[in-house]
Order: sequence, then structure tokens, then C-alpha cells
Amino acid sequence: MFTGLIEEVGKVSEIKLKGSLTLYVTSDKIAEDTQIGDSIAVNGICLTVVSVVSDGLSFEVSEETVKRSNISRLKIGDAVNLERAMVAGGRFGGHIVQGHVDCVGYITSITPLGKHTELEVEIPPQYSDYVIEKGSIAIDGISLTVNYIKNSTVKLNIIPHTMENTNLKFKKTGDVVNLEFDILGKYVVETMKKYGFSRDEKLKNLLENW
Repeated sequence: MFTGLIEEVGKVSEIKLKGSLTLYVTSDKIAEDTQIGDSIAVNGICLTVVSVVSDGLSFEVSEETVKRSNISRLKIGDAVNLERAMVAGGRFGGHIVQGHVDCVGYITSITPLGKHTELEVEIPPQYSDYVIEKGSIAIDGISLTVNYIKNSTVKLNIIPHTMENTNLKFKKTGDVVNLEFDILGKYVVETMKKYGFSRDEKLKNLLENW
């Protein structure tokens, strides 16, 4: 499990495609305290370390992960967000991030708002039920708070610290980002669907039939 608080921004140093995809990422901070078999979130994707080298880490990537995420779009030199799995008893600063990417979205606008930045992301419409205002969402592994959602457009306010210490500072309009929706919200929505409740039904109706 992860928290969505990025520890380091690494860079893609090599990509190998021989039967499966192997990703090599440079790392100064995280590599020093990582062993083979550890889980690292790379742009929000939970990957297993298969080797530790002098300048970074390597990971084997499953076909399902390639289909669900933006990992196949990465190029040599691209910046990637890195976070180690949460230590039991550690401080929980973000929200529950599993590292299981649901899908990708597209950045539709990046707007300066004084020292802050407004980020607008288009998500697949079938996932919009999982997003609520002031709820949490992981974008490329970053725990962010939803300011506004209308249809399939999500707006988020990015503080200067997050912009400077994640790969968001390299992003531009049209870029593809990994999305993981709040696991608690997903359970609620799927449970409601299971028992026949639609999105538009009132909460009162849900409580009366609980």
C-alpha cells in the first residue's frame, strides 16, 4: 500500500521489450534503501524490483499493467514519480493508494493561479461515479484532492510544493496520466450497483432500504 506522497522523481534510463517489458529507472534516494522483491510505485503503478544497480532500479511489467497505464508511452529521459510501499506504523499523509491503476486520463489544461496551478484532467466517463468533490484521486501516483468534477472533467489545485517535487512540473496539455480512484469510493459504488441503486437515486432512498 502507498500514500500518494512522492519521495523522489526518477528518470527512465532504459526500456527493454523481449517477451515482456522491463523498465529501468534512475534513483538516488530510494535505490539506497531498496532490495530485490520490494514494491515501488512508479507513476502510481505498483511494480516489483527485479534488480538494484548502481544508478537505479529495474522492474518487469505485466501485460495487464501495460494495457491499463501510460507505461508503454514512456520514453528514455521521462520523469517518473517514485514512492516506496508504506511501512507498518508509518505516518499516513495522503490517502490509500494501492498502486493498481484503473485507467489513464488526459490533461486538458494547465492554468497558473498565482503561485498555485489548476490542473484539468479528462477521465473516461464510465469512471466518473468514483469521483466526488473534495474526494481523493491518485494521478501518476500523486495523492490529490478533487476541487471540482463535471461529467468526466476533473479539476485539481496543485500547490507549489507538489508541482516542484513531482513529475507534474514537466507535464503539458495532452499528456496521458495514470489514474487510480479512491478504493473506498469504488467499494461504495460497486455495492450500490450490486443492490440495484443507480447514481441518481437519493441518499434517503438508500438509507430507507438499508
